[in-house]
Amino acid sequence: MNLKILLPFQVFADEGEVVRIVAETRSGSLGLLPRRLDCVAALAPGILTYETAAEGVVYVAVDEGVLVKTGPEVLVSVRQAIGGTDLGELRAAVEQEFLTLGEHEQSMRFVLAKMESDFIRRMVTFHHD
Repeated sequence: MNLKILLPFQVFADEGEVVRIVAETRSGSLGLLPRRLDCVAALAPGILTYETAAEGVVYVAVDEGVLVKTGPEVLVSVRQAIGGTDLGELRAAVEQEFLTLGEHEQSMRFVLAKMESDFIRRMVTFHHD
């Protein structure tokens, strides 16, 4: 399999001859072998593991995103990724960087929720008039 890990503005990893891939989804771990059927999965923040003959097992901490497997190509599109070899450090990075929302993101989500509720309220008012 060929694996590409894509970030919003760059290619984080482009690996060929990947033997297996394990990614985390909201419903648990998802394992991919070369002959697996094509699939799409929504990724949860966690550790993505892949193995190549040249590098062995590689661990990457990834933020939420999407995994798409079509034939031998596997594309992983995530917002952030951090490479490393120590699983403890990567797990800590996932918890600190990906699972906690920043203050700016919290305020942005609050404003979007308020805009949605205002829009729905206006639609209900418009429907009754």
